[in-house]
Amino acid sequence: MIYKIVIEPRAILDIQNAIDYYDSKQIGLGEYFYKVVNEHIGTLIKSPFFQIRYKDYHGFPIHKFPFIIFYYIDENLKTIFIISIFNTALNPINYPQ
Repeated sequence: MIYKIVIEPRAILDIQNAIDYYDSKQIGLGEYFYKVVNEHIGTLIKSPFFQIRYKDYHGFPIHKFPFIIFYYIDENLKTIFIISIFNTALNPINYPQ
């Protein structure tokens, strides 16, 4: 089963902030981060049932970067809603609520 993806505005902002940060550290690193995130989203489309982190919210760690994709699945709509791309190096108090 292939699911549709909806990336919430907060997650888009998270991605852009990470790209900006990585590009400030090394030219091209932000683009590489974006590529890795897209690959992970591609994985979610095909197989979204990763670990549940809180209630119905799943978390899918991004390899090579200290980030986790937080999302929930609407089975009726066959849609994955990505709510945040969270930097795990930050304080866990800042996890999306």
